Amino acid sequence: MKNKISSSISLVALLAVIGCSTPQKTGLELQAFQKKQFETTKKIAFASVMSVFQDMGYTIKQANTDTGFIQASSPTKNIVFMGSHMSNTEATAFVEEISEKNSAIRLNFVQNSESSSGYGMKSKSDKPVLDQKVYEGAFNKIQEAVFIRNSSK
Repeated sequence: MKNKISSSISLVALLAVIGCSTPQKTGLELQAFQKKQFETTKKIAFASVMSVFQDMGYTIKQANTDTGFIQASSPTKNIVFMGSHMSNTEATAFVEEISEKNSAIRLNFVQNSESSSGYGMKSKSDKPVLDQKVYEGAFNKIQEAVFIRNSSK
């Protein structure tokens, strides 16, 4: 009898955990709002992403025009109250040439958090930013930067 009760409790707990988990988005679902094509060269697209990241307050950690990869980080926010909590956002961009005058840009934002208690316990989490409005806002700024650069040629 005790085994059946224990098994039942375990099954209920497992179903509760599975039921509470959020469904993962597929690669195509992510690309639908993380990737956008622009009518411009790769060089202009790359420079536009770099300047927009900097305008948004990000520090460029690494960038390579050949690979089209850009990695940037927002300033770290630190809250000290009975321990410490730090958070920032990491951003990456991949700029690829589709044709001579067309490029695609894929953005990815990840929210990083790290906490430590007064007793030495630490925790860290990295959470993908899945809010489509964040990506739309960044792409609107990139579109403006591309327009300005294309107009000044």
